[in-house]
Amino acid sequence: MVLIEGSNTHSFVSNNMVSAVRFLVKSNMSRHHTRFWHILKILKHRSIRGLSVLSFELEVVGYTIALAYCLHKGLPFSAYGELAFLLIQAIILVAIIYYFSQPLGTKTWIRALLYCGVAPTILAGQIDPLLFEALYASQHAIFFFARIPQIWANFKNKSTGELSFLTSLMNFGGSMVRVFTSIQEKAPLSVVLGSVIGIMTNGTILSQIMIYQKPPAKKEKKAD
Repeated sequence: MVLIEGSNTHSFVSNNMVSAVRFLVKSNMSRHHTRFWHILKILKHRSIRGLSVLSFELEVVGYTIALAYCLHKGLPFSAYGELAFLLIQAIILVAIIYYFSQPLGTKTWIRALLYCGVAPTILAGQIDPLLFEALYASQHAIFFFARIPQIWANFKNKSTGELSFLTSLMNFGGSMVRVFTSIQEKAPLSVVLGSVIGIMTNGTILSQIMIYQKPPAKKEKKAD
């Protein structure tokens, strides 16, 4: 009897934990609106100071592959729904960065047109299954290297420019939530690994924002 009660108690606590995490996934901490704050900051200051264009371009590629893989595997919406929101916001963010980076170079146009041509095919799953697995395996490296240029730029400049603290915080929190939900949904180990990499890289950028953030200038008191 004691064992049964203990088991029921454990089950009750576990179910409540799952419900709490799912609530977080549906809230802002799920990262559904993380790029909104970043976009807002850029538009407000009309500046992309300190931002690595390559980082955000690679991020779009990574989200595209991750979303396509989840769709191909037939995972439940709760395991990949946020990726759709993140991909849309990432594309909008890159478009805004391009706008404030004019005139754009030829290489930038080629990358943009290449993505527009290839992305629909990948999202539709119209590629060889082995190639799909290889692409998904590489998307972890893509996300990792997408953060490296930005992390290096922050370190080199001793500044995080127009990076949004709220966006970075939600990215970090969202990665932690996704690890838990992916495990609960019994997602492939590669999906969980991607979220763990996100915790490390997003945590690094969040730390840089806190370290390099300049305190507000104090007004000097006039001498009597």
